[in-house]
Amino acid sequence: MTELAAELSRTIGPLRRAMLCAARLAAGLPDLPEAQIQVLRALAVESPQTSGDLAAGLQLARPTVSNVIRAMTADDLVTRVPGADDLRQVLIAPTPRARDLLRRYDEAAGAVLDEILGGLDDNARAVLADALPVLDELTSALVDRMANEPPD
Repeated sequence: MTELAAELSRTIGPLRRAMLCAARLAAGLPDLPEAQIQVLRALAVESPQTSGDLAAGLQLARPTVSNVIRAMTADDLVTRVPGADDLRQVLIAPTPRARDLLRRYDEAAGAVLDEILGGLDDNARAVLADALPVLDELTSALVDRMANEPPD
């Protein structure tokens, strides 16, 4: 199992980065840092959120999320709005520009993957399709573990 875990770890990060880069290049999109894309994905699921909620959900340190939010605000990707119940609370929400960029990234990544998958033989595509539920299970187990361990 140790060898499998090492191989999976070595494969997933480069695969994710290659997909983002290929999508960006295919669609002429800006080069958003991975942390910004993570924040946008979290906000696409639930918006608005506090920066503390984002940090906890993404398992990132609060100062890291604050720096990412600051840069994203300057780039018109998120807005800061006061909380409805507590005006001291600041909520983060994606801008229409950010929603559009995320949609375009996803569409471009899907198109690039369709093209690449089309070049694989039927057996390779079947192996990937069979692996998807296992990868979903692995993701769920990792998310559950993160929820039970506070960030450093």
